[in-house]
Amino acid sequence: MTAADVGSLPGVAALVSRSRAIGADPTLVVHGGGNTSCKTAGLDHLRRERRLLVIKASGTDLRTIDVNGFAALFLDDLLATRDRDVFEDDDMTVFFAQSRADIGPRRPSIETLLHAFLPAAHVDHVHADAICALGNGPEPERTVREALGPDVAYVPYVRPGFVLARTVSALSGAEAVVLGHHGLVTWADDSDACYARTRAVVARAERYLAARRAVVPPTTATALPGDAAEALLLALRGRLSRAGRRVLAVDPAGRAIADRADAAAVLAAGPATADHLLRTRAFPIIARGAGEVGPAVEASEQRSTELWRRFRDREPNVGLRDTRPAVALVPGLGTVAAGRDAREATVIAEVAARTHAVAAAVLDAFGAAIPLGDRDLFDLEYWPLELAKLPTGAGRDLEGRIVVVTGAASGIGRDIAVALGSVGAHVALADLDAARLDDVAGTVETAGGHALPCRTDVTREQDIDALVAATIRRWGGVDGAVSNAGVAVTGRIESLGLDEWSRSLDVNATSHFLLARRLMPAFRAQGIGGSLVFVASKNAFSPGEGFGAYSVAKAAEVQLARMVALEGGRDGVRSNVVSPDAVFGGSRLWDMGLREERAAAHGVAPEQLQEFYAARSLLKIPVRGVDVADAVAFCLSDRSSRMTGCVLTVDAGVPAAFPR
Repeated sequence: MTAADVGSLPGVAALVSRSRAIGADPTLVVHGGGNTSCKTAGLDHLRRERRLLVIKASGTDLRTIDVNGFAALFLDDLLATRDRDVFEDDDMTVFFAQSRADIGPRRPSIETLLHAFLPAAHVDHVHADAICALGNGPEPERTVREALGPDVAYVPYVRPGFVLARTVSALSGAEAVVLGHHGLVTWADDSDACYARTRAVVARAERYLAARRAVVPPTTATALPGDAAEALLLALRGRLSRAGRRVLAVDPAGRAIADRADAAAVLAAGPATADHLLRTRAFPIIARGAGEVGPAVEASEQRSTELWRRFRDREPNVGLRDTRPAVALVPGLGTVAAGRDAREATVIAEVAARTHAVAAAVLDAFGAAIPLGDRDLFDLEYWPLELAKLPTGAGRDLEGRIVVVTGAASGIGRDIAVALGSVGAHVALADLDAARLDDVAGTVETAGGHALPCRTDVTREQDIDALVAATIRRWGGVDGAVSNAGVAVTGRIESLGLDEWSRSLDVNATSHFLLARRLMPAFRAQGIGGSLVFVASKNAFSPGEGFGAYSVAKAAEVQLARMVALEGGRDGVRSNVVSPDAVFGGSRLWDMGLREERAAAHGVAPEQLQEFYAARSLLKIPVRGVDVADAVAFCLSDRSSRMTGCVLTVDAGVPAAFPR
């Protein structure tokens, strides 16, 4: 049975629609969390009519789910397990695989048996903020009864699995079940009725909390100044990236929690649910300035390590997880989340917002929160069935790396930006042409990267400052830059105007200085090194007659790169040059008569200029933008980690331009 077959089963279209409606409300479920199901019927591989359970696959996001996000299992097989005394997780997982009615690649939800054992046709499990607030405070059973009425049952926290499924099934005569530290389960024989019941129970919980809400503690923080925020982000990203690059996401709305006088109590309340913990980790931090980052991260890491040491016998086959905290509250700034890339960091920030909102609601309504115990935290942190939801495998060459590319709207710069995006980089795109930048940004995203278009005049100090500041604010730091912006200025020395000479120096030399000067303190503040790549030219080593202003400026750029290598080495900052020759594809450098001028200088027709340049090389082939991009990506990656102060020629072999 394919996904299309599953989608055509009775009730599944309504299930998909209901699931998306639930997923669209972040107060009901977080990214990848919650689960929905329906019971239906279909034909097995022998064309026999069988009862089926169609349930959300583990880790699938309800907000965007379609039929491919569900798994179908033979319901009678699942029901046959109800009378077991014990059903261990490993055995249960194998059993689910053997009970599949479809051929989908995703694992069925951990909660499959809970859905199967309830007799209703449609079942929902959500992690609604208001419900979690009721179940995570003091005296939760009394509170649930008082808030939701006697027909809603309460179950103290039990890790999802066979035992919880049997416990909930015994309560099927209730209207719904609240699970301590785990959310709400509702059911009905009609999809719309199931959704309506979920909404109704959650609304009752919200009204109860609103009526009990005490005066919210006053805020104690003012907005963090830009320079202080930048220093903190650089310190945090640098500290978190020692064991592998992390990208940060800043959620300004998190100030509602970070600025509270009792922000530490909010964090002490712990994660609202197991799905929250999977993303936010057990021990978030508070940092009020760059100087607090190191001690706060170290304390969080020590707590995570101690948790593992105390309870590792519970999961002897699982080694110590990455102990770095994933979430920081920064008064005056908001919530800062760290992930392997911007998408993951954004998801973590969204989940953190929900778990902190629950904790704050508990404190405001009841004055105290009852967190999960350390043993339960460990069981969730190291539960193989939960860990299986997380992405695995080696990242791409520049995954988690943040790079600025100037002159990114066309030609070599565009090719470089797209190439970096294709290997996972986060690319800040700088150029004067805002419309083209937006187009490049879309292409970078399509290639699998992350883009931040910034209209920039690279000759203006304030524009360079804004470019770097925006990059750090968006992703938390910066790992490298490709200083590529350039203009062609032609004319013999004796006839060259001062304004033309100055323009070439401004764009082709000074702009590179401005970018390097702005970035080097940022690299130092992060403490994880950096890589600058200067895109020069064959003319830096073999100048062309009538091309003096350009050739001199490009030679200055090469010398600048060497100075950066000399002065940045002690901080792990590498600086290298990529020196191409005559790249025509998509380049606007040849506009405004340059092609015709250079063709005349070499005594060829304009349409023959590209062939002329190729013919003068040793390899007799033209140089493409993608060839330059490959060399740049190498210089930015760890594959060139022992290389600095070097020049890579990408000119098909022009002997006169051999570096010397």
